[in-house]
This record gives sequence, structure tokens and C-alpha cells, in this order.
Amino acid sequence: MASESVRAATPGDASRVRALVRSAYAKWVPLIGREPLPMAADYDRAVRDHEIDLFHADGELIALIELIRNPDHLFIENVAVTPARQGRGIGRRLLAHAEQKARDQGVPEIRLATNSAFESNIRLYLSVGYRIDRHEPFMGGAAVYMSKKIRL
Repeated sequence: MASESVRAATPGDASRVRALVRSAYAKWVPLIGREPLPMAADYDRAVRDHEIDLFHADGELIALIELIRNPDHLFIENVAVTPARQGRGIGRRLLAHAEQKARDQGVPEIRLATNSAFESNIRLYLSVGYRIDRHEPFMGGAAVYMSKKIRL
């Protein structure tokens, strides 16, 4: 059984966060014809300004979730799982982690946005209780905005 741990990212983790995100999102580049926005984000700033939790298995960084606290909701900015570990339920665990953080912080809702072309991600979010709030044109495609109410 793997030894697992979770910890908050620190400024010294920015390069590892960037590398994980770039590898996790690379599969989407051919589908949408460009790098998804998380691939170009400023992770030196993000680790200072957002809550980024790093998930490790046997000492290896395998996934992360990036959250932005707002007065009335927690926004999921980014969910990334290393390609070798995708499809094993880690994304569901990251979403459950975000829900627990929302409860702990007394926040009644979680929101996120994703590309409409990322159908497997949308199916995952719907399967764990998120609803589609709206679609908006975005960079030649469409953004899908979703939310989930959290029981406090």
C-alpha cells in the first residue's frame, strides 16, 4: 500500500507545480488547438495567492488542487493529476478534498470553469453533484461554468 500525504504548496514548490500541471494538461492541446490556460499560469504567484494542496504517494507528487477563497464560494482554479495516475479516482478524491475544505471554512458553494471540449471532466463533475450553470464563448470554444452547493 502506498504511503500518501497532502500538504500545502510553498513558494519553493512553484516549479514542481508548473511541471505537474503542464504534463497533466498536455493531452488537451491537440483537442483544443492551444495550451489550456493552466499550462501558462504564473505558479510563482499562484502558490503565494491561492491555496494549492499537493498530493504525494510514496514521496512522489502525483496530483494537486488549486483553490481560490471568495466570500461566498470556493473556486476550483485547477485540478491536475500526473498522466500515469489519471483514471484511478484521484480527481474524485481531489474534489472531495475541496468539499471538505469548503465545509471547514464555512463556505456554502464550490464553483469551477472548464472547457466544453473536456467532456470527461464535465462528466466527472456532474457525477459528483456539480451542475452546469452556464456556457460562454471563450477563445474560439466555450467555457462551462459549474457549481455545487455544500452542506455545512
